[in-house]
Amino acid sequence: MKRRSFVKTTVLGTAAATILPQLSFGKSTSKTENRMYYELRTYTLKDATQQSLVENYFEKAAIPALNRLGIKNVGVFTELKPSGQSTLIALIPFQSLNEFESVHAKLEQDKGYLAAASAYLNAPATAPAYERIESSLLKAFTHMPGLELPQKGKRIFELRRYEHASEAAGTKKREMFNDAGEIDIFKRLGFKPVFFGETVIGQYRPNLIYMVTFDDMAAHDQHWKSFGGDPEWKKISAIPEYADAKLVSKITATFLQPAAYSQI
Repeated sequence: MKRRSFVKTTVLGTAAATILPQLSFGKSTSKTENRMYYELRTYTLKDATQQSLVENYFEKAAIPALNRLGIKNVGVFTELKPSGQSTLIALIPFQSLNEFESVHAKLEQDKGYLAAASAYLNAPATAPAYERIESSLLKAFTHMPGLELPQKGKRIFELRRYEHASEAAGTKKREMFNDAGEIDIFKRLGFKPVFFGETVIGQYRPNLIYMVTFDDMAAHDQHWKSFGGDPEWKKISAIPEYADAKLVSKITATFLQPAAYSQI
């Protein structure tokens, strides 16, 4: 059976069909609505053949086609130190839900995309292009409503997910980032954040996900040491309602390196 193209192959497709119609696709009417949406996609790959198929798909088909549609700065990453089955992570930014909702139909009409993506889209069941795809839809934070690209050059990325015990805890943690100044501390200390997003659709909800970047692991360790000792951070984290024990039930950190063709 032929694989359907792009997001229709992901777990997001079914969920989006149910949830997205309930969200507004109209023009933004306030500054807080002018926030980007991100699809964060994780491919589980069993071997080098699958790795090559998916990487070729993004480099030769998906990224060029998305760029033609005006969707820029698509990021593709591999794990810095993979354990077990390898993974590939893609970050696809959208200016609005309208753009997210319409892009997939446009890709299906793009003959150049379909030709370049054929090996990936039409991989047989006996030799699939990947094992599974996990996909989440994120909404950018109000205090960082869009992507901020790091400088090109040798660098590593840390993708962090904060899970919350309740929706109320998630709301409070986002308030801590947006209103209490936590994002500003990250920027001041040189973490070079790429994005912050609330997971609207995806696994392990409620949660937030963000990405920061460093020159290397030594710089990573030094930056987090500075963060823990920062006077402003100590002041914010000492506020009882912002205690981590109340707001964050689990933290997952994944270290990534950009693919050679990644636009982030």
